[in-house]
Amino acid sequence: MPSQIFPTSNRSLDSAVSTSSTAFIRPKEDQNDPSVSLLDHSATPSYRDLSLKPPLPRASSFTSSRTKPSRPRHSFNQKRRRRAASQDSFPNISDQTHTSTRSSFGRDVAAETFLLTRLGFKMLGYLGVGYKWITRFLALSCYALLLFPGFIQVGYYYFFSSQIRRSIVYGDKPRNRLDLYLPKNGSGPKPVVAFITGGAWIIGYKAWGTLLGQQLSERDIIVACIDYRNFPQGTISDMIADSSQGIAFVCNNIAEYGGDPNRIYLMGQSAGAHIAACVIVEQAIKEAGEGESTSWSLSQIKTYFGLSGGYNLFNLVDHFHSRGLYRSIFLSIMEGEESLRRFSPEVMVQDPNIGNVNSLLPPVVLFHGTGDYSIPSDASKSFAETLKRVGVTAEAIMYDGKTHTDVFLQDPMRGGKDDMFEDLVGYIHAGDAEARARDAEAPPRRRLVPECMLKLAHSVSPF
Repeated sequence: MPSQIFPTSNRSLDSAVSTSSTAFIRPKEDQNDPSVSLLDHSATPSYRDLSLKPPLPRASSFTSSRTKPSRPRHSFNQKRRRRAASQDSFPNISDQTHTSTRSSFGRDVAAETFLLTRLGFKMLGYLGVGYKWITRFLALSCYALLLFPGFIQVGYYYFFSSQIRRSIVYGDKPRNRLDLYLPKNGSGPKPVVAFITGGAWIIGYKAWGTLLGQQLSERDIIVACIDYRNFPQGTISDMIADSSQGIAFVCNNIAEYGGDPNRIYLMGQSAGAHIAACVIVEQAIKEAGEGESTSWSLSQIKTYFGLSGGYNLFNLVDHFHSRGLYRSIFLSIMEGEESLRRFSPEVMVQDPNIGNVNSLLPPVVLFHGTGDYSIPSDASKSFAETLKRVGVTAEAIMYDGKTHTDVFLQDPMRGGKDDMFEDLVGYIHAGDAEARARDAEAPPRRRLVPECMLKLAHSVSPF
């Protein structure tokens, strides 16, 4: 078993860790959290929810007090109504639809921008101001500026594509929403990828999976990007619970959207890969227990794909500290040092007390770039080897020289052939000869960002 030794030279820091981790072990749900009402668009009625026939103009119901008694009152009103109906006083239905769409788009952007900004500023209160975070922020700003042409195109697709069903509610907690990316070809049930986005357990967001969702949907694969509470809105237990509930929604409802419930794949990227791995291990423990009720089954997951993830927190806590995700914050996210074992999937699968849990785990495929300095590629290699030792079908695929963001952002924005994407689609379509034939004939994807800007982004990336 990997070493579980931690540096103890800084007593004040350890004290801060203890206080901080205690404060965040299980934060009380804020029933008045603005994100609940802001993201619940169903609470705001639109013209689609109301009658399409608007109220009559005021003139149509007007009754003059000077009407002669000999003239029937109903005759006057009927003439007034006919005159009103002949005018352009009724709004056009298509205009109402366009207005409703613009209004909904504005609410979506405002609500989501407010949520992310609010959480960002709250997080800065925990991080404070230091040299590492200032340099990381400057590098991130340069990185985002260089990839801005690609972000604009992806953002336009996210908000305006008719193939996306945004913010589908899957639970009653804040951020319990998911986005569905549907193929244009609606014939026949499609394979499904339930995707958990990354973001250092702090800035994860379902829209981060837009580029992957767009590309996979072009290959006739449905993608469900599952959102979840981030720190400090929640801790790792909340993230795992939210993700598991989102997966349950996909397993139980995807057939209504044209998905094949017998071909569901689970995928996570970076922190999302860690969360998804924790989910399947925890689910296996539940299913192996006696009398434990579950809303979905691991037998529904054909394969788990982990992209650039970390699976043994004991080996990563000091690495993250050196990278700016300070030990006190990280332990608060993970609910204290004593919980690191529970949330380290690589450690959990080696526990001799878990019985036949490992036999319930789906096949595991781990993708990682060897040039990744956010989470070293050894994390995936070690987890794959451990899984194979305990009887789980597992494989680690390395991409030479690729960084943490190369395999997820820069390579897809480069267009043409993308090794990781082609490997992923190859696994999903492995048993479908017709789909593999279509993949072979698929046109190369277009470039979103000039090569010179991509190379600069690679060099300045803070991830």
